[in-house]
Formats: sequence, structure tokens, C-alpha cells
Amino acid sequence: MPSEADHARPRVTIVITARERFSQSRESLASIYAHTTVPFELTYVIGKPPAELAGWLTDQAAARGFDLVIEDEHLAPTHARIIAMKRVTTPYVVFVDNDLIVNEGWLARLLECAVETGAWVVGPLYYESEDDERVIHMAGGDLELTGEWGRRTCATGHRHQGVALDDCPVELVREPVDFVEFHCLLMPTAALDRIGGLDPGFLSSREHIDLCLAVDAAGGTTWLEPASEVTYLKPPPIERGDVSFFLRRWSERWNEASLEHFCTKYGIDPAYTERRVSMRARRQVLLRPVERLSRRVLPGPLHRFAWRVAARLEREANSLLFRVPSGV
Repeated sequence: MPSEADHARPRVTIVITARERFSQSRESLASIYAHTTVPFELTYVIGKPPAELAGWLTDQAAARGFDLVIEDEHLAPTHARIIAMKRVTTPYVVFVDNDLIVNEGWLARLLECAVETGAWVVGPLYYESEDDERVIHMAGGDLELTGEWGRRTCATGHRHQGVALDDCPVELVREPVDFVEFHCLLMPTAALDRIGGLDPGFLSSREHIDLCLAVDAAGGTTWLEPASEVTYLKPPPIERGDVSFFLRRWSERWNEASLEHFCTKYGIDPAYTERRVSMRARRQVLLRPVERLSRRVLPGPLHRFAWRVAARLEREANSLLFRVPSGV
């Protein structure tokens, strides 16, 4: 028979990895400890954080008793999760980015959904603002793959993105969805083993879609649990200590490799890789101060030319500086 200690043993490990910045790490970790009511283990994997943050995390790990791994190089989020999963022993794992703020009861409700539905993946209601409007980032995602292999099209959509919760046209309920995101998602560890773990070929993009497609192919389901609420702290700002990681995280080569891998794996038209343009724009938000200055001091046509030159130079420099990790 199970002992009292067995009943008290945590069923879930929270795995925290860096999404794209370091500067939200303290606020995010504090949120998790303040608003998580069920027992949990915690494994934190981070690559090359600023020295001050590394020291703070080391102190927190000692004080709170969580498992901390600090690597010498910046890590793709998938690679950090793979490192973490080698250390997870609980029946459930919940992946959390280091720029996430959680609401009271978030984890208990994800666990309840997984147990009651048999879901292999459960995602919460994601917000993208902390103000009173509670702007939705995603309430589950829709995905459609159509066409013949090698020329398939892939269409995805975030349900109710950009809509304030009070203005949402439908009542949000627990239901199956096509995908959720790695900002926060829970899985039974056995389900992750069943699909062969996470695919290291996804460095910067489409890893969440790959996961949910793999779950679906293996006969599992993905669910939205809107009773669990979290907030993604969307950039900007990007602080000085974030810049190196941010540039690598959304680097030209990582983006290209991720999109090409996605196309090859799922028979998608190679033209899909043009989405790297929008991913590049995410990285080049760092150039916005230069763009604003150019707009103020240069006439319109000259400003537009200067901005195109600056963006191209950044793209070429990024391609030279940030390579795809060996073995990918």
C-alpha cells in the first residue's frame, strides 16, 4: 500500500527555461512560488545568464531546494527542455518559460484537466498584458495541413488573440484544441516518452506545433483549460543583459533551420520558410531606436533607404555571428 510519504510526493515537475530574455526571471519565479498551491518539484535550466542573475538563481535554488542547471552557452529552448527532462522523475511535467506570470490555482487546474480528460497536452488561457483588460494571447490554437506531401500548406491561428477577455465573443470552456504553446503546457511524462521526446531540430520556432502534431499522430489529445490563467510578458523592453541571447534566440540561421526542418518533417511546401521574414522582424525590434532616429532626421525616401540598409546589414551580421549548434 502507498505510504503517507507517497501521497505527499509531488506528482508534477515545473521545468523553467529561458524563452528569449533573462530580465523577467526573478518576477516569474516569484510568481510561481506565490501562486502554486499543489506540491511540485522544480527544475530550472538556463544557458549563459548574466552573472548577477546566475548568482541570484544559485541562492534561490539553495534556499528553496530546486534543481538548477546553468550551462556555459545560450541554449535553444528545446535543448534546455531536453536537458531538464533527463532529470524529471514525476508523472507529470509542466513546461514554463521564464517570462511567465501565473495566477492562483494555475497548476492545480491543469492537472485536473489532464486527469479528468486523459489529455496528453494541456494548455492554459494565455494573456499578453497584465492590465485590467486581460488581453488574450491565445485560447488554444487551430491548425490545418492540406495538400499533397512536399507541397502541403500549413495554416495556424491563435483563438481570440488580441481580444480583451471581457470582449471575447464566446464563453471560454475546457475543450480539445489543435495546439497550445510552450509559454506554459502540461504533459504526462509517459506521453512525452510515447512520442519519443522533444525534437532537437526545432531551435527557435514550430516546436509547439511539432509536439501537438506528434501527440495527435500517436492517438493523444491536446486540451485548453481556461480555468488556468497565465500571462506572457511580451517584449519590449529588451534590457542590455538580454541582447546577446535575444539575437541568438531569433537568429537568422536558427530561424531558417527550424522552418526547413518543419517543412521536411511534415512535407510542407518549401515556400513556408518565407515566414522567417516575420521572425526576423521580431529580432530587429532591437533596431527600432535607430529607425526612430532616422525617421526624425532624414527625409522620407532617404529614411526608408537607410532603414533597408540597416536591416540588411544586421541580417548579414547575424548570419555570420550565430551558427546552428553542432549535431542539429
